[in-house]
Amino acid sequence: MNKMISRIENNIQDRNSQAWIKLCDYIEKIAEQGNDEFAPLEELGPELFSQIFTLPESISKLKKVKKLWLYGSKLKRIPPEIGEMEALEYFDPYTSYDLHWFPYEITNCKKLKKSRVSTRALYGNYKYRMGFPQLKNNPIRYFGDKVMCSVCKKVMDYSEANQFWISLCVGTDILPLLVNVCSIECENNLPSPPENYVQFPHKGGSELIQPPNENEIWEKEMARRKNESEATEINDNDLKVSDKKIEWKDIKPIKLIRKIWER
Repeated sequence: MNKMISRIENNIQDRNSQAWIKLCDYIEKIAEQGNDEFAPLEELGPELFSQIFTLPESISKLKKVKKLWLYGSKLKRIPPEIGEMEALEYFDPYTSYDLHWFPYEITNCKKLKKSRVSTRALYGNYKYRMGFPQLKNNPIRYFGDKVMCSVCKKVMDYSEANQFWISLCVGTDILPLLVNVCSIECENNLPSPPENYVQFPHKGGSELIQPPNENEIWEKEMARRKNESEATEINDNDLKVSDKKIEWKDIKPIKLIRKIWER
């Protein structure tokens, strides 16, 4: 059930590359012009865009962007600053097959109502139940030495942060989210996951028991139907045997009485 568990890499982006510098300049331009769409593939071109594995923290400046186009990217993560894109309504990282999880802060995008995500690539998705990487010995680090509590916004050192996975509905998809919390109180204030997903914040790892995936549910249903069918067939056979006994006991004496009466 917990298949394809892999280690999450940190420091994945070359921040001195031409692709990164051009992407940062593009963000500044979109923020200054107040555009409502952000489409880095169109600005950078396929070659440079394929060298982008995370987005700059400066996406927090994109206050008026309503549509975020990341189709076909090589992204491996998105920074928590996406939660500051307060006008975001549509999120499209479709066919970004290296994007297995998202920051919890994306839930702060209250206007985000529609998304298009390649769910087959997501940790814990109901179709495949890809395993969640273990966070106990594999902490995830964003850029910089500090991190903000995903719940109360407290700034803290990574040594103070407690990380969890949680699956929640974002837009029109259920996404696996990384949470950084500073206290048990903040952990307890996390929302409840939807039905058919792990029902609590967790650390992942091979010991995590997830609900059955789509194929396992189908196999169990087929087995249940087969068992019911076999049980019904057995009952029908018993009834036939019972009927025969009734015919022998009841009908035969009636025939005998008729013969005596005829005499």
